[in-house]
Amino acid sequence: MMDIQSCSELSEPPQMLPPSPGTFVDREELIQHVGDFAVSQGYVVTIKQSKRDRVVVLGCDRGGVYRNRRKSADESSAECTRRRKTGTRLTNCPFEAVGKKDDGLWVLTIKNGTHNHEPIKDISEHPSARRFTEREILIIKEMTEAGLKPRQILKRLRQSNPDLLSTPKHVYNVKAKLRQGNMTVRNFKSLGPQKSAVRNNYLAVTKPSWRQRNPPRVPNLIGGRFVDSESFTSIDVLNPATQRVVSQVPITTIEEFKAAVFAAKRAFPLWQNMPIVTRQRIMFKFQELIRRDIDKLARIITAEHGKTLKDAYGDVLCGLEEVEHACGLATLQIGEFVSNVSNGTDSYSIREPLGVCAGICPFDFPAMIPLWMFPISVTCGNTFILKPSEKDPGAAVMLAELAVEAGLPNGVLNIVHGTNDIVNAICDDDDIKAVSFVGPNAAGAYVYARASAKGKRIQSNVGAKNHAVVMPDASVEATLNALVAAGFGAAGQKCMALSTVVFVGGLNPWEDKLVEHAKAIKVNEGTESDADLGPVISKQAKEQICRLVQTGVDTGAKLVLDGRNIVVPGYEHGNFIGPTILSNVTINMECYKEEFFGPLLLCMRAESIEEAINIVNRNKYGNGASIFTTSGVAARKFQTEIEVGQVGINVPISVPLPFSSFTSCKPSFAGDLNLDGKAGIQFYTRGKTVTQQWKDLPGSNDASLAMASS
Repeated sequence: MMDIQSCSELSEPPQMLPPSPGTFVDREELIQHVGDFAVSQGYVVTIKQSKRDRVVVLGCDRGGVYRNRRKSADESSAECTRRRKTGTRLTNCPFEAVGKKDDGLWVLTIKNGTHNHEPIKDISEHPSARRFTEREILIIKEMTEAGLKPRQILKRLRQSNPDLLSTPKHVYNVKAKLRQGNMTVRNFKSLGPQKSAVRNNYLAVTKPSWRQRNPPRVPNLIGGRFVDSESFTSIDVLNPATQRVVSQVPITTIEEFKAAVFAAKRAFPLWQNMPIVTRQRIMFKFQELIRRDIDKLARIITAEHGKTLKDAYGDVLCGLEEVEHACGLATLQIGEFVSNVSNGTDSYSIREPLGVCAGICPFDFPAMIPLWMFPISVTCGNTFILKPSEKDPGAAVMLAELAVEAGLPNGVLNIVHGTNDIVNAICDDDDIKAVSFVGPNAAGAYVYARASAKGKRIQSNVGAKNHAVVMPDASVEATLNALVAAGFGAAGQKCMALSTVVFVGGLNPWEDKLVEHAKAIKVNEGTESDADLGPVISKQAKEQICRLVQTGVDTGAKLVLDGRNIVVPGYEHGNFIGPTILSNVTINMECYKEEFFGPLLLCMRAESIEEAINIVNRNKYGNGASIFTTSGVAARKFQTEIEVGQVGINVPISVPLPFSSFTSCKPSFAGDLNLDGKAGIQFYTRGKTVTQQWKDLPGSNDASLAMASS
């Protein structure tokens, strides 16, 4: 008897469960969650009622139980009509889920979780699966105008889509809406086995709203979804060579920022527990996708930043080295183990992720600096909030798209755009544990002070005033080529650009040849094949550089090459400045003391290597310095006595590879742990020491209060 009862219980349809209540970053994520859960349970939901920005009510779209429509043998026609009116309607399923907006987030509650029907064995059985694609809608419109009937239309459609489940009735409905001029019917999409069953006209658009704008509006990435900001305020991203608007950057609202932090915080527990080898595999895939789309990345960098395609490729490739470094992170995170530190006691150390981290990026390297930040952070097990520069955000968003495509789970990487308010929010938010900043000196000092005051871990890389010391015995051609490339490459818009050259023994043997090499540089729009030097980022940057040149001339500097009035045919409105060289510069001049990003090279003189080293050490910035010489004695003296983080010997830009640290010093860096290398891993993780004991003490149950010892 028990066996029969058990069999009957097994034959009953499985109970369909409601989704569990929870909190979501926005309305669409809530709807997506309910729809995906419904599909897994064998039912379909639809929006029953919606006040767009405050509440959404979702109900089961399966329907309930049909009442008997058959007419009994002795029933009169009048009685049949009466019963048809009152008894043949579908009894709706009572399931209802309600989502409400509360303090910037959406909260899901279940009003009624019961169902009055069996689960759908195959989701394609549901009528909402019988939808047309946008292309099919256009075909229906064309064939209707040509006079074809619904069955003829379906026959033609099934020739290209044999799996089409639609019926003539669905074609009639489409035709009716088309006659009314309602093209929103194109938003219906066919249901695949892994797609949400939510019939939501807001979500199922052919293109996201931020792509439909002209110019496009750069989206935020929140909880795994690229979404247009609700903010009405935006900043134009201009092509520096043409002044054409490439895109618009929204000023993200504080509510949206909180949603991004919430998404990152929610994703952290699962992500930190994901095996390190799985996180590495995502980085391997990410690396592959960057190589696949490197042309697109380079072009968007050139369009927004202005640097030549060659420099843009270099930008991406330098960032790619960081991703490759992240691919080997498993061995770099290995801790230490000491066995039997005491009798039967072992001790070991491990490194664990911090939680939610954030990065604030400058404009000079739109791809490299974001790749300096989030690949290492997320591979260590953190989740990340990235704020790209508002001047050239396109590459960062494209990299985020590739990271999502590579398999980065929802919420692990988030992107918000904005200016001061978002920077302040990143510094102040208690859920963000660490902040990495690269940018101007004043902004870096502000971010460091504000973030550290909230107890955050902070690394702030600022200040760009790099020196080269040229000794009389330096190789002439090699040195000149290095100075021109490092001083004018990327229009001087990089934190390791060479801005000042100190010639030991005088300028006379070098000045004319330096000008000759600089004049050979071709200034043009970045995509032109012969371009060596593109425009600077903005009109304000151009004005600042021109002002500094003029103040230098006014205070006694010699203008040996003037590129301020250069005009590029076809790009007359571009922010172009040709190579510009000032000689006889002294340490008291404003052009020497002030930080600038542009193709301006300052030339100074020193009587000895000691004087040259003193000039470099007295400067407040400490990113890097180089010496050009054939003397090992001079090189060793320079290396030992110079007070900067990165030293080059016959190398103009001494930026280390990712397995070494980017070691700026003085006010050029604030914080305890630098970017890259082991220091970068230590920045994004915390150490933990575990002492364990596995032994039995026969005959004694007394607890020991003594510290473990031998």
